[in-house]
Amino acid sequence: MMQNWTDGYLADIDYTYGYNGEMNPQRLALAFAQAGVVMPNVGTACELGFGQGLSTNIHAAASTVSWYGTDFNPAQASFARELAQSAGHQAQLFDQSFKEFCSRDDLPEFDFIALHGIWSWVSAENRTILVDFFRRKLKVGGVLYISYNTLPGWSAFAPIRQLMTEHALSMGSSGAGVVERINGALDFVDRVFSVDPLHLRVNPTANDRLTIVKNQNRHYLAHEYFNADWHPMYFSELAQLLNSAKLDFASSANLLDLVDAINLSEPQQKLLSSIPDLQLRQTVRDFVVNQQFRRDYWVKGLRRLSGLEQLEAFRSLKLVLTTRREDVKLQSATALGRINLHEPIYAPVLDVLADNRPHGFEEIEQKVASRGVTTAQLRDAVVVLAGIGALEVAGKDADHPHTRKACAGLNARLFDKARSSSEINFVASPVIAGGIALARFHQMFVQSLQRGHKKPEEWAQETWRVLAAQGQTLVKDGKSLASADENLAELTEMAKSFAEKLLPVLKALQIA
Repeated sequence: MMQNWTDGYLADIDYTYGYNGEMNPQRLALAFAQAGVVMPNVGTACELGFGQGLSTNIHAAASTVSWYGTDFNPAQASFARELAQSAGHQAQLFDQSFKEFCSRDDLPEFDFIALHGIWSWVSAENRTILVDFFRRKLKVGGVLYISYNTLPGWSAFAPIRQLMTEHALSMGSSGAGVVERINGALDFVDRVFSVDPLHLRVNPTANDRLTIVKNQNRHYLAHEYFNADWHPMYFSELAQLLNSAKLDFASSANLLDLVDAINLSEPQQKLLSSIPDLQLRQTVRDFVVNQQFRRDYWVKGLRRLSGLEQLEAFRSLKLVLTTRREDVKLQSATALGRINLHEPIYAPVLDVLADNRPHGFEEIEQKVASRGVTTAQLRDAVVVLAGIGALEVAGKDADHPHTRKACAGLNARLFDKARSSSEINFVASPVIAGGIALARFHQMFVQSLQRGHKKPEEWAQETWRVLAAQGQTLVKDGKSLASADENLAELTEMAKSFAEKLLPVLKALQIA
């Protein structure tokens, strides 16, 4: 099941094509302003374990930051390099193991190092190598982004994961593919659950979690659950390891976590504020919200901002709405459940940003003050709006010739991929120095527009020709559309809606 060069990590099935906005150095500015932490200038960055390389390529294309990275899977590294070549940026991407990459003597020191999820799925030896790399290669004042499976949130489901992996190793056919072994393991756990085990009675949420898992992408499940190493960790355990590399916790990279009022009850807030020790406080917070996955920023040589400096940090930001103002839902799923955001605060902010152009925080501050929104309320509002994916911090290099050309080159390659697959649903925007979600057919419409077709009907016709040549059809209301006329009619309606609603946003973000 495992090859020796993988060091226990599953490599015989492709990783998914995800994008992680927390790795966008531009987003650091908002998180650090809210947390009251000094923000470094990021000129060099590194992603360890970049998977298919989509995040690294988007961030390298959409900014002037010099990116480096490695992923030991040569097929994934090859695809990442292909994207880099299409974009024409100079990211240095390798297919080396952490041991090989981290021992190189030709790497610069980095302002920003990122690894998403990797920490939970590598061996203790590799974690030691990584910590040593952080110690040696992260600049003083530099930032580490790290995400990992967290205890106590995984406590109830960890035994189920153990059942799945043991079944896949001991009872899965050696000649079967990974997906077949995963499906067999899930069926086996169903059988175990059917005999009413006491563990399930004591941990009833495990059944709900299994239902979610059974509906997830099998490629994702392979990498999430079926590696030889799988190590959820308490915050305090990670803190002890990172402290040895002179790293201090700065803030959560999940922006919604930075507003206590939407996550914690008043008694919970009072309890946490009474705990002076940071490690214990964060560990207790994870217990209170049953945290399963943390996304965090750590700093080598953390410095706090004064109250005035924190306000000035906010006022240095430019913010841009990345969707239609009408499409922003004033709701959010938090640890307290689904909550409604206070419209008298959020509506004035959205009204200022409705043109999808960058606006300075200070400009927004002045305009919403007349509608009764205080600066403190505005600060929390922009953090929450960014947390729900409605806005981003505008990049500083939006008009730089490199970023516009590189984003156009990268997006052109992604649009080409969309012609045959719906696997990649993100594209690059120089305006936000990062990525934005864009569905397959919308990518194809943009490509058709860029090829000189002006009307939605033309975009639909070109898209249908591509789909028909591959024997693909659309699905509507759960049913495949049978005839060419039905497919073309549906695509035409989609294209018209796209032209009216989303296209203006994409033009403002310099994607279309």
